Amino acid sequence: MRDLKRIFAHIGPYRRELAAAMALVFIETGFELFIPLLMADIIDVGVKHQDVHYILAKGVQMGLCALLALITGLLYARYAARAACGFGASLREAEFTAVQHYDFANLDHFDTASLVTRMTTDVTVMQNAVSTGLRPLIRSPAMLIFGLGLSFYMNARLALVFVVCAPILALVLIFVVCKVAPMYNRLQVVMDRMNAIVQEALTAIRAVKAFVRGEYEAEKFDGVNTQLMETSQRTFHFAVLNLPAFQATMYASVVLIFWFGGQMIQTGDLEVGDLTGFLSYVLQVMNSLMLISNVFLMLSRSLASARRISEVLDQRPDLADPPAPVPQVTDGSVEFDDVSFRYSAGAQEDVLSHINLKIRAGQTVGLIGGTGSAKTSLVQLIPRLYDVSGGAVRVGGRDVRSYDLEALRDAVGIVLQKNVLFSGTIRDNLRWGAPEADDETLWAACRAACADEFLERMPNGLDTELGQGGVNVSGGQKQRLCIARTLLKRPKILILDDSTSAVDTATDAKIRATLKKLRKVTKIIIAQRITSVMDADLIVILEDGRIHDAGTHRELLARSPIYQELYYSQQKGGEDVG
Repeated sequence: MRDLKRIFAHIGPYRRELAAAMALVFIETGFELFIPLLMADIIDVGVKHQDVHYILAKGVQMGLCALLALITGLLYARYAARAACGFGASLREAEFTAVQHYDFANLDHFDTASLVTRMTTDVTVMQNAVSTGLRPLIRSPAMLIFGLGLSFYMNARLALVFVVCAPILALVLIFVVCKVAPMYNRLQVVMDRMNAIVQEALTAIRAVKAFVRGEYEAEKFDGVNTQLMETSQRTFHFAVLNLPAFQATMYASVVLIFWFGGQMIQTGDLEVGDLTGFLSYVLQVMNSLMLISNVFLMLSRSLASARRISEVLDQRPDLADPPAPVPQVTDGSVEFDDVSFRYSAGAQEDVLSHINLKIRAGQTVGLIGGTGSAKTSLVQLIPRLYDVSGGAVRVGGRDVRSYDLEALRDAVGIVLQKNVLFSGTIRDNLRWGAPEADDETLWAACRAACADEFLERMPNGLDTELGQGGVNVSGGQKQRLCIARTLLKRPKILILDDSTSAVDTATDAKIRATLKKLRKVTKIIIAQRITSVMDADLIVILEDGRIHDAGTHRELLARSPIYQELYYSQQKGGEDVG
């Protein structure tokens, strides 16, 4: 219930609409409860004494009550919809904002598909709890209390039927809720799996078609879709048990009331009109009990969704600003002081072990090593995408943990190994690096990254629309656009994580020549090709998370077996041809 209380706190801006909706439900219920009393008067007074004027007067009053109930019901629907939709929007915004503040370690706790489900399906469940659950939640107890009171007021002996029926209905409700509540959580987990399959299949649709694996993917989807169907069937199989149980009890109550009420009419202890009005209250009370049971089922499902949403909101970023953060990075010098790193505290081994490395401001450093040698892990510590497990990383002579995170990351431009472009124009994507940049500045960055070569051939140039993820440009074009976007930041430290692997060697050479002109920018280049780093001031060879060797191209070529192997396998044939 703590989760529900916290989640419903987000309805705060819409409290007035919620209060208005609740008040209108009470008023509507009052009008409806007044109708059976008028009906009883019509039968017991108007019909009995054949007073047409009295019947018409009471009929007009009944019609007026029904009209007022309709108007209040319509007003309730308006205010409840505003409160529910506003609550849903506020909740989605809170989740999305929380995810935007996550660091990489937090994101490792959730699958992307699960986060999508929590922001859509789970929020919709909570929104429906307000839009469809508020009315029975307020109306049913009011109807139950007033209905029971008026029933005992009309005939206390006949109202004892409720004393027999209530325990039966309570037992049915307890059984259903206890059985169904855990199932709703399993249902949402299966929904996560289905979303993951759909997301993976659509994201990799080109690979699926290239390998003719459409049938295989369809079978995977069919499997998880069938699992979702079966889980839903089991869940709602028990969830709907309350309806026949309540109906059976309700009709049994009606039969008993007719039986005992008929006997009381024969003995003169009850009027026919009173029995008719009493039956109206019986139906209202039983319906209110049925609606209350539905509310409990809805709350059970809402509780599962609230718990999942709370997990997103409760996740606190592992990386936070210090109490008095340093607001600015002075220069691009980088120092790794006995740095060790592991992705989680429970990991058995460090990804990086005892790294000691000093990089002067403006220096160009190349990082090479085999796959899995932790090159990317090393550079991710500089903008503090992760925190070190041991030792310290210093930028501009200060520990990165002493900086304001935004200031630190503004000073570090990083082209990630996986190139990411967003739907929209090329201009919109480039302006991620400099939101206020004009076209001249954008074209200058594109020329530096050799992106102008293909942009000039595009009919719309910078206004060319990119599909989701930049699907309508090649891998090499993506890399060049990402480099241009990063250059627009004018960073003090520029990290290129294998970001020219998809471009030809001539273009790679042009980009390196441009980067060499950036004298005041520290450049860290991760590459598999020796040509990308051989002109660097310092080349660092990583092996199994440790520094195997470091030096210039000539020094490493003279003494490092690993570097010699890489160099001769990539370059010797080319030199012979030259």
